[in-house]
Amino acid sequence: MADILVLYYSRTGGTAEMARLLARGIEEVAGMQARLRTVPPVSPVCEAVADSIPPSGPPYASLEDLQECAGLALGSPTRFGNMAAPLKYFLDSTSSLWLSGALAGKPAAVFTAASSLHGGHESTLLSMMLPLLHHGMLIVGIPYTEAALMKTRGGGTPYGPSHWSGTETRPTLSPEEKQLCRSLGRRLAEIAQRLAQADSSPP
Repeated sequence: MADILVLYYSRTGGTAEMARLLARGIEEVAGMQARLRTVPPVSPVCEAVADSIPPSGPPYASLEDLQECAGLALGSPTRFGNMAAPLKYFLDSTSSLWLSGALAGKPAAVFTAASSLHGGHESTLLSMMLPLLHHGMLIVGIPYTEAALMKTRGGGTPYGPSHWSGTETRPTLSPEEKQLCRSLGRRLAEIAQRLAQADSSPP
């Protein structure tokens, strides 16, 4: 079994629910499994020290999780059109992986949730792609052959799935948002599998 790392930060549950749906899509591909990981919050005043094990939910991510994965799905709520600070803080710690080229050539995808329809869904997804491109990862989006992309009245972009939570930050995704998450999970796992098979085939 090859692992796809689903790495996310979530405050109100929307991004976490998207992560679970992506994981379900990943595991619909034979021979692939999802490894769910999160990151601890950070303090705006001083460097916060969190317990090594979160009180609930998946474990905190490590550099080894990134190094061992066959692909990556990266998720964050929108913060003024950008990824949340805790996720950026973790990515800033990955210089050793960049120096060794550990992530180069691996497929990666991004997903986000926002409280308003025009609250930065697409700019957040694009901002999350930048460090992945610096690592040499191969960005996987959602093609318009996915019917839910044309039908959604909430979140959903070709850059990756998104969720429009509304002002009540409800973690209930629309049917189209759910479909796009699972579709991208499957697509990411299938591409990771094909890349691994190509690497292992004789020249």
